[in-house]
Amino acid sequence: MSILLSESSEPVTKRDQLMDYFARGEKSKERWLIGVQHEKFPYRLSSLSWPAYEEPQGLREFMQGMRPFGWEPIMEGGNIIGLTRGKAAITFEPGGQIELAGAPLATLHETYAELRQHLQEACSVGEKLAIGFLGLGFHPAARRDEIPWVPKERYKIMRTYMPKVGGHGLDMMLRTCAVQVNLDYADEIDMARKYRLSLALQPVATALFASSPFAEGEPSGFNSTRMAMWEDTDPARSGAPEFVYGAGFGYERYTDYALGVPMYFLYRDGRYIDCAGQSFRDFMEGKLPALPGERPTITDWANHLTTLFPDVRLKKILELRGADAGDAQMMLALPSFWSGLLYDSAALDAAWEIARQWSPEDRGRLHTDVLRHGLWARIRGQSVADIAGKLSGLSRQGLQRRARFDGGGDESHYLNPLFDIIDRKENRADALLKQFGGGKFDAKRLFAACRLIPY
Repeated sequence: MSILLSESSEPVTKRDQLMDYFARGEKSKERWLIGVQHEKFPYRLSSLSWPAYEEPQGLREFMQGMRPFGWEPIMEGGNIIGLTRGKAAITFEPGGQIELAGAPLATLHETYAELRQHLQEACSVGEKLAIGFLGLGFHPAARRDEIPWVPKERYKIMRTYMPKVGGHGLDMMLRTCAVQVNLDYADEIDMARKYRLSLALQPVATALFASSPFAEGEPSGFNSTRMAMWEDTDPARSGAPEFVYGAGFGYERYTDYALGVPMYFLYRDGRYIDCAGQSFRDFMEGKLPALPGERPTITDWANHLTTLFPDVRLKKILELRGADAGDAQMMLALPSFWSGLLYDSAALDAAWEIARQWSPEDRGRLHTDVLRHGLWARIRGQSVADIAGKLSGLSRQGLQRRARFDGGGDESHYLNPLFDIIDRKENRADALLKQFGGGKFDAKRLFAACRLIPY
C-alpha cells in the first residue's frame, strides 16, 4: 500500500526498539486476520489506451467518483492520491494502477464480500468514465514511455533512484500488478516458521497464479513477466533472502537486514525528503546527510520497512508478495491458499516437510525456472504442478479444520480455481498464450477476456 504510515513519534535511540516493533504485531490465534491487497490496470474502453491522472475523465475523476460510496480522500499537494474507508484504502501505484488495500478481516467469506463490493463500486465509476480494468500481472501492450506517472512525491524519488540499481525498476513500478496476502503471527517462533515456509513456496504461488505472458503486444518468453521484472529491480531490497533459513532467524536478523537496505525518503512537515541510497544506521547516529543531527522515529522505521521488497515482507504482519494479479476468483484463491497452509499447524508442518528438503541451490533454481516454465518447472524430480497439487490439498484440509462457515459452506471452496488449474496443468498464463499467443496480437480481444467485472 503506497501511502505513508503513522505509527509513533517515539524517538529511536537503540536497536532493540526496532526489534520490538515486530513484537508489537504478535496476536493470539483467535485474533488472526486476513488482509488482501490487489492491483489492476485502468484502460480506455474505446481506445485501450492508458488514462492519465489529469485528463478529463481520467484517474483523478475516478478517485472523486468513488467518494459517494463513503471513501474519504487522501490529499498530497492539492491532488487526491488515495481514499480510505475504515481500515481499507484505495491508492495509486506509480503508473496509475489502482490498488485496493483491503481491511484485515476474520474470514475469507468477508474477503469475498469486500472484493465483490469493491468491484461493483469501481466498475460503476469506471463505466461513467469509459474506463475498464485489467486483471493481469504485466501490461500486455503498453510501452514504458506510454504510461503517464501519477503525481506522488515518493514516486519522483524512486523514479530517479531505480535506474541506478537495476534495469527493470521502472517497469516494475509502471507496468506490473500483483496480489498480496497479509497474515498474522503469534510470536517470534511462529513468525519464523511462517516466513520460512511461505518464502520457500513463493515460486509455487508464482507458477499457480502466473498471468503475465505478454509484453508490448507479443509473448514475452515468461510465464510471469511481472516476477521477471523483479529479478532486475534492486537486489539490495528484493528477492528471496537466504538468511531466513539459517538457525536463529527472528526479529533481530530481519532488523539487521532492513538496516542494511538503503533508504528512499523521509517525510517531514508535509513534504518528502530525498535520502535515496542513505543509511538508516547513520540516521540512528544522527549522521544522515539529508537531516544531519536528527534521529529517526518509530514512524520512520515503519515507513522504511515498506520500501523493502522481498518476496515475503515482515512488518507487524507477514506480507506474501509472489503472485500476479488475476481475475476475481484468483484474487480470492490466493488468501485461501495461504490461510489454509499458515493458519493451521498440521498443514504448516506437512507443507514444511515438502519444502525443508530443498537446498539453497534448489530454491534459487526454482525461483528462476518458474518465471519461464511455470507449472512445468521442476525441483528434485517433481514438477511444480505436482507440488502445487499437494499443497493445495493441504490448504483445503487446513481451511476445513478452521471451520469458518457461511451459507455456502466452509472456506475451502475458494480454492476450487486452483484445483482446476492443477487438473489441467495449465495456469492462466498458459491459457492466455494458447488463446492469444499465435498469429497477430489482438489487444481488443485480450482486453475483453481479461476485463474485471462485478460478480
